[in-house]
Amino acid sequence: MDTEPNVDKPATSIVDQHAKLTVLGSTVRESIEHVEVFPAPANVDIVRFTTDELSSMCPVTKQPDLSHVVIEYQPLEWCVESKSLKLYLWNFRDRAVFAEALAAEIAGEIMHSAKPRKVTVTLTQRPRGGIEVQAVASIGH
Repeated sequence: MDTEPNVDKPATSIVDQHAKLTVLGSTVRESIEHVEVFPAPANVDIVRFTTDELSSMCPVTKQPDLSHVVIEYQPLEWCVESKSLKLYLWNFRDRAVFAEALAAEIAGEIMHSAKPRKVTVTLTQRPRGGIEVQAVASIGH
């Protein structure tokens, strides 16, 4: 039986890894479907993104819902590129979604794209009708 010798593949250069980032350094005026990632630097234990500019729509009334969101994750191999996160969050501007489902969807996207050890998304919807909603979605351990 002919078998090929066990040959190590050449390491991907940092330039090659960054070439996969399509929105960084580009003018983008539309939302994107998924966040982009880059190799996690050594010794980074926790990454936290915070914004109070997340908007979506109430699925019942179609009124705008404004939310504060904190996305915290423990990277393994990949980190989320922040501009792509901003553009990903723009997806929700015209989407009718409950706060709880929105927190879970964002956590799922981070887990799927960056594959961290753990991700926690805390979404606090600004009060409407005197009631503030806070939803926490966690994936991993």
